[in-house]
Amino acid sequence: MKEDFLRPPRTIAEWAADAVRAVGVVGVAVALIWLSPTDAGIAALALPALMLPRVLGMRGAFDLTACVTVIVAAWSNVLDLYRSISGWDLLVHLVCTGVLTVVAAVILSRTDVVPMTRDAGASPRTSLILAPVVALALSAVWEMIEWLGWAYLSDEIFVTYQDTIGDMAFGALGGVAAGVVLATSSPDRARSAHHVDETRSKSRAGGT
Repeated sequence: MKEDFLRPPRTIAEWAADAVRAVGVVGVAVALIWLSPTDAGIAALALPALMLPRVLGMRGAFDLTACVTVIVAAWSNVLDLYRSISGWDLLVHLVCTGVLTVVAAVILSRTDVVPMTRDAGASPRTSLILAPVVALALSAVWEMIEWLGWAYLSDEIFVTYQDTIGDMAFGALGGVAAGVVLATSSPDRARSAHHVDETRSKSRAGGT
């Protein structure tokens, strides 16, 4: 992971992803100076998610997609777009949950919890079935965090039964999309055929 994080960008997508990360860092300072400490805190919470795809060594296109999605999700909160644009909240839940599901799949595969990526030897059916499950779990955790914020931090956080169910439903749809992505492409940087064959051999050996 250290090597992936320190690896210099080589493609246009990798350069663009690093540029978005830089925007995220600068955005925290901008929010702190010109907006409010709360807005700066929201922007700062996005920073770990911005760094994670690089730490995991994800391909440039996936890295860039994840970074843009996280930035949009965080600043939509800062700029109050979730309330001012009808349906924006559901759209962001769908896309963001899908992206985070792909990231979670890479982590679960790398840590040998369960293979969910092609590089880890997962079958397309595994990705298609498990990705929506992971997405629903992520959605549930997010809704719990929203409820805790509403209960203990600010009653301005919008939490209703209909909102919660809608968010989780669209998060699940994002998981379905993530399953299709994982079944048809690899989010990891290109790895050697030897590495892939070795991983699949280990997977088969474990199942016997």
